[in-house]
Amino acid sequence: MKVGIIGLPSTGKSTLFSLLTGAPTPAPGGRPEPRVGIARVPDPRVEALAGLFHPKKKTPATVEYVDMPGVAKGEGAALVDLPALRGVDALVHVVRAFESEVVPHPEGSIDPLRDARMLELELILADLGTLERRLERLEANIKKANRAEDVAERAVFLKMKAFLEGERPLRDLELSEDERRKLRGYALLSGKPLLLVINMSEEQVKRSAEVLEKTGLSGFAIEGAGRALCAVSAPIEAEMAQLGAEDAAAFREDLGLHEPGLDRVIRTSYELLGLISFLTAGEDECRAWTIRRGTRAQQAAGEIHSDIERGFIRAEVVAFDDLMRAGSMAACREAATLRLEGKDYVVRDGDVINFRFNV
Repeated sequence: MKVGIIGLPSTGKSTLFSLLTGAPTPAPGGRPEPRVGIARVPDPRVEALAGLFHPKKKTPATVEYVDMPGVAKGEGAALVDLPALRGVDALVHVVRAFESEVVPHPEGSIDPLRDARMLELELILADLGTLERRLERLEANIKKANRAEDVAERAVFLKMKAFLEGERPLRDLELSEDERRKLRGYALLSGKPLLLVINMSEEQVKRSAEVLEKTGLSGFAIEGAGRALCAVSAPIEAEMAQLGAEDAAAFREDLGLHEPGLDRVIRTSYELLGLISFLTAGEDECRAWTIRRGTRAQQAAGEIHSDIERGFIRAEVVAFDDLMRAGSMAACREAATLRLEGKDYVVRDGDVINFRFNV
């Protein structure tokens, strides 16, 4: 999974990226360039399996984040020209809610809802520019050859253009599977799932639900499809990153926070894209693998290796909770909770799977 992080300047966007990925915070000044980093998906099940199997290696699922340069008002079109953003599966928009005399807001005041709508509009305008350029080429092609596929593609693009002109993002537009196929290869940013991460002060994050409601962000997040919302405080997360696990947990408890804010960002990114994890376990490695919800067993095998997918015979499957209760695969066999599934079995989150295959 690849997620692009966008936002206005001075939102704490790059700080959040550094906390998520462990990358150093960039020095002030200089020409901003996209940065790429990897974050581990928090999953206590990997640690629990390691306690049973004592593997040589533990490997969690990962998310690739791309930190984009800050986007000022009127600069959204530049995002389309950044190759690093074209292949992302979703966008994280970091929105500033905290006050700071040291770091002034580029718009002169703090208004999270205004900023969320502003960048949404920048994405819409960027997509309009992309569509208009493509429509010009299609019109020229149709005048020359009038091919049926060009005519069909033009109809889809005109439909989207009209929708965008109403200042609505493409993620809210219902399209058929055939129409979606025609869009593959185009960097249409407003069609990507959007996670709004609201960067708050320590005082705000203690009452985050109230802040989200009062600013109107809770309502904005449910206005359309493919949006999600979570609150973090980058300064708090930076402070907790310097503490040991026990001290960090005590700090969170004092603030009334149930989980680390960074874990919440990663987990919500995962959920927004409809992703789940299945697990493999053995003496060599315990590992979590990322798949889309609804993936069948043979496709899931391909995430490990194409040879396993091609030579798939059966999948030995046990639910994580059943395995932990039983304490071993052998005990699961005796309890009949370990079962054999065929290629069309729909994998569930937390399935522990051993694939049988023949190359």
